Amino acid sequence: MFTGLVETTGVIVQRNVSGGDGVFSVRPDNAFSDLKYGESIAINGTCLTMEKVQSDGAIVFHVLGETLKRTNLGALPIGGKVNMERALAVGDRLGGHIVSGHVDVTSPVRAIRRVGDDYEYEVALPESLKPCMVEKGSITIDGISLTVVEVTDEYFTVHLIPVTLSETALVDRKPGSIVNLEGDIIGKFVARQMSLANYGGSNLSFDSLVKAGW
Repeated sequence: MFTGLVETTGVIVQRNVSGGDGVFSVRPDNAFSDLKYGESIAINGTCLTMEKVQSDGAIVFHVLGETLKRTNLGALPIGGKVNMERALAVGDRLGGHIVSGHVDVTSPVRAIRRVGDDYEYEVALPESLKPCMVEKGSITIDGISLTVVEVTDEYFTVHLIPVTLSETALVDRKPGSIVNLEGDIIGKFVARQMSLANYGGSNLSFDSLVKAGW
């Protein structure tokens, strides 16, 4: 599990895929201490298992071709900037929200606008995430825990304060850039239960949940 609070950025230094899997290496801008073989590190919100640290500081991961196809890790160029976060330790503060590190879908950034001192990112809303997207809810973009500001049928928006933009890889994203998205896990479970209840002929609805105090 992760929190969506980026610890450091890094750059992709190697991506070699042969057959169904391959090697993916990232050099963090700020080195991690006490890394252990087999531990989980989220790269752009994608949970990967560390194999070793090279002498130049690059962290090596074994990846499946499917992982590269279903995330933006297969499309970003060598030298591209990524976000990095080690797995949550028991007892740590949960400063963002509960993030599994399992990317649901990728989607393009539609627009970036300056709003006062902040920046507004408009991202195309994939059909698969519509049931669990709500205003003021949580969304993970390239591994960053963010609050949804607006939701429409075609897109959603988030606001980034200057420090978030400057300290994460989103500073390199432009309109048209593909980003990794992970929907709020609680919202996904609620949407799933609602679909099962409706399938079974139940009269359970969001209105009835609100009346019950949810």
